[in-house]
Amino acid sequence: MPPPPLQIHPPLLNSACPWATTPEQLRALLECPSTGAVTVRTSLLQGFDHQPSRHRFTFFDPATTESSPGGTQSLPDHDGLSASSPSGPEHDMHQQYTASLNNLGYSPITLEEYLDILRDLAAEYPPHLHHKTVILSVTGSSDDVRACYDTIASRVDDIPFPLAMEVNLSCPNIPGAPPVAYDTAALSGYLAVLPRGPAIPVGIKTPPYTHAGQYESFISALRDADAGERLSFITATNTLGSCVVLGGDAQGAAEPVLPGGGAGVGGMAGPPLHPLALGNVATIRKLLGDAAAGGDANGHRLGQISIIGVGGVGDERGYRRMRAVGAAAVGLATALGREGPGVFSRIEKAIGSAW
Repeated sequence: MPPPPLQIHPPLLNSACPWATTPEQLRALLECPSTGAVTVRTSLLQGFDHQPSRHRFTFFDPATTESSPGGTQSLPDHDGLSASSPSGPEHDMHQQYTASLNNLGYSPITLEEYLDILRDLAAEYPPHLHHKTVILSVTGSSDDVRACYDTIASRVDDIPFPLAMEVNLSCPNIPGAPPVAYDTAALSGYLAVLPRGPAIPVGIKTPPYTHAGQYESFISALRDADAGERLSFITATNTLGSCVVLGGDAQGAAEPVLPGGGAGVGGMAGPPLHPLALGNVATIRKLLGDAAAGGDANGHRLGQISIIGVGGVGDERGYRRMRAVGAAAVGLATALGREGPGVFSRIEKAIGSAW
C-alpha cells in the first residue's frame, strides 16, 4: 500500500519551532481557524536537556543585523509546562526585527508527554473540531525514530486528531551531530527504518541545500530507499546553520548575541532565508517530478510526495510564492514567534481565503 496522503486544509500551518512547545501554545494553534494543521516542536523519546542560560533565541533586523532591544530569550524548563514562551505583539518591539537566530535544540517535553497533552487537548473539543492534523516532529537515532513511529501509531485510537510524524533530520544546533540529511549514507539509514505503507503519514524535514550535488545525493537516497513507499511529505527547509549576529556597546565593540562556546553560532530563519527556502522547494519539487516522469514505479511514487514549504514566510506574498514553486502547504515559525497565531488569520484575510 502507498503511504497515506497528508491532509492539510487550509494549507497553512506552523513548522516545528519554539512557539509550539507548551500545551497553551498548541491549544492556541489548534483553535486558530486559519491553520489546517499543527506541528509540535521536535521531541525525543527521553526529552532534550534544555538549559535556559545556554539555549536562546533572538530577533534581528535583516537589513542591519542589529539584534532586537528585547535581547535573547529562552523557553520554559521541563517543570514549566503551564508557562508560555515569549511570543505575540508585546514581544514584537520594533517592526524591522523580522528575522530570528537560535541555538535551541529540541523540546524538553518527551514524545509520550506530547501524546498525552494532545489526548487531553482533544477532550476539550467536540468531535466536529477533531479534523485538524497534528504533525509530531521527532528525532534521535535511527532506532529511536522507528520507536517514535511505533509509539505514535499505537496512539491513533487514543487521540481523535489525525496524526502524522515528521522526522527532523536537519537541526544545525546539536554539537557533534550535524544534520543527517547532509550525509547520504546517514540519510539512507534513517529512511531504511521507516515502514513501507505506514499507518500514518510520515515525512522528513530537510536542511537548506545549496548546490546541485546535495540535491542529487538527496534524491539518490530517496530512490535507493524506495522512499515513495515510506514518505508522504518532505518539509523544506529548516534553519540555516553557522550564522552569527553581533551586538555592540556604545564604543562599537562587537560580541555574539547568542551564548554558547564564545562563537554565538545558531540557526537563522525569517526573511533572509526566504529565497533559499523557495529554491529548495522549487528544486525538490522538480526533482520529484523528474523521477515520476522516468516511467518506473519507484519514481512514480516519489512524484506523489508532497512538500511543506517553510522559510521566511510572514505575509500573503510569501505564502503565494511558496505555493507557486510547488509547496502543497506553507509553514511559519519566525513570524509566529513575533506575532502569535494571529499571523495566520492575517494571511488568510489578505488572500481572501483563496487557498
